[in-house]
Amino acid sequence: MLTSKVAKRYAQGLLDFTQETGNTQTVFGEMKDVVKIMNESRDLNAFFATPFIDSKKKIASASEIFKSFSPVSQNMITLIIRQGRETEMKNIAQEFINKVEDLQGIQRLTLTSASALSQQNVNDILKTSGLVKEGTNFDLQTNINPEILGGYILRVGDQQIDASVKTKLNKLRKDFQLN
Repeated sequence: MLTSKVAKRYAQGLLDFTQETGNTQTVFGEMKDVVKIMNESRDLNAFFATPFIDSKKKIASASEIFKSFSPVSQNMITLIIRQGRETEMKNIAQEFINKVEDLQGIQRLTLTSASALSQQNVNDILKTSGLVKEGTNFDLQTNINPEILGGYILRVGDQQIDASVKTKLNKLRKDFQLN
């Protein structure tokens, strides 16, 4: 997923501040909650995306929604809304999470398959891929996409192994067209 420059800058600023004040783990958990809330509430996303609603009303609503958060997180959310970046709030929170996980040495993996895989199959794929560092922690997200027909697509950071049947068939089709 591509992240905007805005999200990267805000997340880096928040990370720098939390490292100075020692609040990184608290804010890390709260940013996970922000991402979860924004993913689950289509209405909240629409509310923040509506340009004719005054920023003061958005700030009041956000402070009520996130009232259990630390002052650092509440101030960051208020700043985001005040600067007119509320549509980027989820991306900023996700980028902050990514930056903290990078500091902790956690790899983010995405495994896409045509159907659900057993835990043994997942483990075998991860071991044989060569992309997953041995002995490191990782955050695995599994997706099911029947359009790939079979096989899997493993994405680790900016590297990808595409062992899907759809890709193999497309490659075979191109080879036949060239000959």
